[in-house]
Amino acid sequence: MCPPAPHSDATLPCDEDIRALVTPLASLEGPLLPMLHRLQEEYGFIPANAVTVLADILNLGRAEVHGVVSFYHDFRENPAGRHVLKICRAEACQSMGSEDLARDTLARLGIDWHDTTANGSVTVEPVYCLGMCACAPAAMLDDRVVARLDRARMDKLLDEAGA
Repeated sequence: MCPPAPHSDATLPCDEDIRALVTPLASLEGPLLPMLHRLQEEYGFIPANAVTVLADILNLGRAEVHGVVSFYHDFRENPAGRHVLKICRAEACQSMGSEDLARDTLARLGIDWHDTTANGSVTVEPVYCLGMCACAPAAMLDDRVVARLDRARMDKLLDEAGA
């Protein structure tokens, strides 16, 4: 167990914790993505100090690691809310009104994309196809895909999530 660092957030893992978690994956071919997935699975996001640890283990630059983290939308740099709502923004969903639905949803929650509601209940993220094009617009609340959304169904989803 890592000693608490002065003036640090006690909920963040220390470098030694991160190193212990990801080092077993270093021998894989292309280990960076598996390491990032493991960190996100463990902590729910990629802790900022993990970038330096991963760069050291893999002999990469911090910019290279940060570039991968920021490129993939599924990697979070901050903890998500208790529920994650992903609203599809692909062409089929856009043609069926997903942009208006997303705008209304974000306005109702008083947040922007990738933000979390003040009560910590919902984080809203864009997604670029849920494979429900014939039933657009679609969204996913946690692991549940919901199609043929309209404002009433979205309001019901948000109520279920405690938003």
